[in-house]
Parts: sequence; C-alpha cells; structure tokens
Amino acid sequence: MRGDVLPWIGDGARLQDLIQSLPTAGLLVLIGVCLLVLFKAADWMIHGVVQLARRTGLPRIVIGATIISLGTTTPEAVVSVMAAWMGNPGLALGNGVGSIIADTGLIFGLTCLLFRVPGNRFILNRTGWVQVGAATLLVGVSLVALATAEGNPVLHRGVGGLFLILLAGYLYMTYRWARSGGPTAFGRETEEDAPLMGLGRCWFMIIGGLLLVAAGARVLVLAAAQIAFRVGVPDDVIAATMVAFGTSLPELMTAIASVRKGHPEIMVGNVVGADVLNSLFVIGAAAVARPLAIPDNFFAFHFPAMLVILYSFRAFIWMNKDGGFRRWQGGWLVGIYLMYLVFQYAFNMGRMGGSPS
Repeated sequence: MRGDVLPWIGDGARLQDLIQSLPTAGLLVLIGVCLLVLFKAADWMIHGVVQLARRTGLPRIVIGATIISLGTTTPEAVVSVMAAWMGNPGLALGNGVGSIIADTGLIFGLTCLLFRVPGNRFILNRTGWVQVGAATLLVGVSLVALATAEGNPVLHRGVGGLFLILLAGYLYMTYRWARSGGPTAFGRETEEDAPLMGLGRCWFMIIGGLLLVAAGARVLVLAAAQIAFRVGVPDDVIAATMVAFGTSLPELMTAIASVRKGHPEIMVGNVVGADVLNSLFVIGAAAVARPLAIPDNFFAFHFPAMLVILYSFRAFIWMNKDGGFRRWQGGWLVGIYLMYLVFQYAFNMGRMGGSPS
C-alpha cells in the first residue's frame, strides 16, 4: 500500500492529475480527510516532543526551536533550492522572507490574539537576538551587494556557505544555552503525568508526524486550489493565497496543536527557530545551489516588512517582564501582516497594470 501511495504524494504531476480527475464532492471529502490527518499528525508530533523533552532533559521550547523548526522549514528549503537551481531567484528568496513574515506576523500574532502565550525569557533573550540578527544580516549583506554590484545585486555562494555555517553554530549554541540554564531554561513549562515513552517511539512520533503534516498540507493545498479554479478564482489569486497558505500550514498546525495540548512554548520555539532557519538554512542553501539575484522590490517592500515584524517581536520580549505576551501585541503583528498583504496586492496590481509612474 505504501508503495502505491508515496509516488502520488512525491510526484507533483501525477498528484495534480489525480486531483484534477476527482469530482468536486470528492475534493471536498479529500480536504476533510487531509484536515483530520493534519490535526492528528500534529498531535502525535507534539506528544513526541513533550516525551523527548522529558527523556533528554531539554526544554520544550528548545526542541521546538531546533528539531521541529528543521522539520517544518525543510519543505521551504527544498522549494527554494529547486527554484534557485531552475533560475527563479525571486521565488527562492521570497519563499524564505515571506515565510518569516507569515510565521511571526500571522501565526504567532494570531495565537497571541486567541490564547495566553508564555515567553521563556532565558531562552528568548538569546534565541530572539539570533532571530533578529539573522534577518538583519540577510538585509545587510543584500544592501552591501546593492551598493557594490555593477548590475543586479546578487547573494553569492560564499554568502550561502556563511549562512549554513552560522546555522550550525546556532543549533549548537541553542543546545549549550539550554544545558547551562538549569531550571531557568525551562521557564513555566508544566510537568507531564503520562508514562514515560521510549526514545525510539518519541522520534517515530516526531518524524512520522512531520511527514504526515507535510504530505497532508501538500494534498490539501492542491485540492483547495483545484476547487478555487473550478469556481472561477483567477490563477494569480490562487498562487498568491494557496501557495503562501501551504508553505505556512505546517507551522500553523504545530501552533494549534501545541496550544490546544497545553504546551504553547513549543509554538514559540518553533516560530523563533523557523525564522532563523528561513534566513540561514532556506536562503543559505538556495544561494549555495545557485547565486540569488535580489529583485528591486525586496529593498523597498519585503525586507522592511520583515524587519518591522521581527523588531516588534524583539521589543515585545523586552517589554514583557513577566514572560507572557499580550493580546494587543498579537493584534499589532497580525495588523502588520495584513498591511503587508494589502500593499503586496496593490504593488503587484500596479506592476501588472503596466503604467509606470
């Protein structure tokens, strides 16, 4: 059975053909099944993380910022590397930057609006600076490339290699911070009464949950896009909404499951870690695959939006002396994200209009 299913999940053309052949009622059923798979798989993954934290003695926020973030950002890395290799640097760079904006602005902001989200100051005062620093480094290197390039600015392979080296340093230092922090590194993490699970089963639930979330998100987005196409939604609107939703869906499902199961610190760690990995891993790996030309609109639009959201998040960590995020802070982040969407749509419509100002 597995040999029959996996080719359909991995082969985009075959999966697209299969989805196009289904009636609309079948697509609706498929979406419902995918949602159930996503919720259950995310629950398994969070349970595995909690058990792994108990087994290893690491804070759950650290596992969220490393292992889970690596899992949820790997699809973005694959997409960006393939896009760079096929000569589409705008997609490769935009995938990483756009994911940072969506993860922090939409997912974290929306979670703060709906729930009380604690913040582990010991970890966030360290990883939070790496989160902002990695994005600032990306923008700084891009500005240097803009100032020194004779033609279009480019992120060269050496820059990508540097980012990957910094990524390895981040993962190691996060582990060291957790080990050196003692009880303060755990913040207000609640104790679990469930029986302790074996280490192998912990990893099975985490990796299996991540794979099922990725597969479910892939099928769900294609099915939803097909329904949107059948009811007359334009292709560019589908691309701007469904694709963006699909790349953020694993992080969103992780956030929902972690909060629902009473472990919001995993969501916080995942968002912070995903931001670092999108800067260093996703963009770094894409630049190593092929140098990335930086489109002009990144300097005027995408980079500023990313920095406003991340420095707002950094300011909230500093402001929240009791370690918890406020509802209005979530509203601010969601508001910035919605403004980003509105201006992005207006900017793209202006460019498609073809009349230069």
